[in-house]
Amino acid sequence: MYGKLGGYTGEDRMCDLVCDKYFVLQVMSRFGIALGFGDKSIAEVCAASGVDTDTFLAVVNLLVEKADPETLAENVSVRALTDYLHNSHGYFLDFRLPSIRRKLIEAVDCSHSDVSFAIMRFFDEYVAEVHKHMDYEEKNVFPYVEALLAGEPTSYSIDTFRRHHDQVEAKLRELKNIIIKYYPSGGTNALNGVLFDIFTCEKELASHNAVEDEIFIPAVERLVADGVPQPKQEALSAREKEIIVCIVKGMTNKQIADALCISAHTVITHRRNIVAKLQIHSAAGLTIYAIVNKLVELSEIKDSIMDI
Repeated sequence: MYGKLGGYTGEDRMCDLVCDKYFVLQVMSRFGIALGFGDKSIAEVCAASGVDTDTFLAVVNLLVEKADPETLAENVSVRALTDYLHNSHGYFLDFRLPSIRRKLIEAVDCSHSDVSFAIMRFFDEYVAEVHKHMDYEEKNVFPYVEALLAGEPTSYSIDTFRRHHDQVEAKLRELKNIIIKYYPSGGTNALNGVLFDIFTCEKELASHNAVEDEIFIPAVERLVADGVPQPKQEALSAREKEIIVCIVKGMTNKQIADALCISAHTVITHRRNIVAKLQIHSAAGLTIYAIVNKLVELSEIKDSIMDI
């Protein structure tokens, strides 16, 4: 299964990778890769989804600890990596942490226990820290990378991010230890279940930080050192063409996500990639593109055209 350096290669089957390392399902969702790929290789699945294969493999091989850290960032796409990290933020802030909070409320009775109330307050303060950490990246780091890729001047430096990049999973580890050591006796299956989720989330956040430290930061530093933009993006993927059709039909991001069985964050990522590849920012422009390239028939979108 593993390549000559001990890691997965583009020739390995994606289904084998998922069965061997089920956590890769999370990696796939953050790259916008859907299931149903049959026996296709990793490279074939990535190509069909418009995902840079080297970037996908760099993340996977880092997380399975089957890669040389010195070479991880050599061939990755900085834009693809930025999209991956953006989608990771959506996963933690919109799904993972809110889910743990709901389960924590069910597991501890805040109306009868000062300890339970303190635990909930500790967790909420922690979530606020994670929001601050990830908002900083969204508002400072990612725009900086976009400016680099566009060849635009910027006063920010990736070294600033490196020096202030704290490990956001550390306080979650502290909460876990507090519950284990000091929560009053009489814990339930619900409490054990939420502890299991906290253990898992702690590991996921550590992996997220590792991708930033071991791949993202070195890749951006390489981009700065080279002083040239990343290679041109590939042609539109089949999924991106589907999303263009949905857009010109007047569908919202949520409607597109529901129709294609993907998350709204993944839709946003695909839309950003479409803009980057086509340099078309408006629905009207995409409508013209779709008609010219025979993605839709004029009769299918007459109502939408009237609304533009």
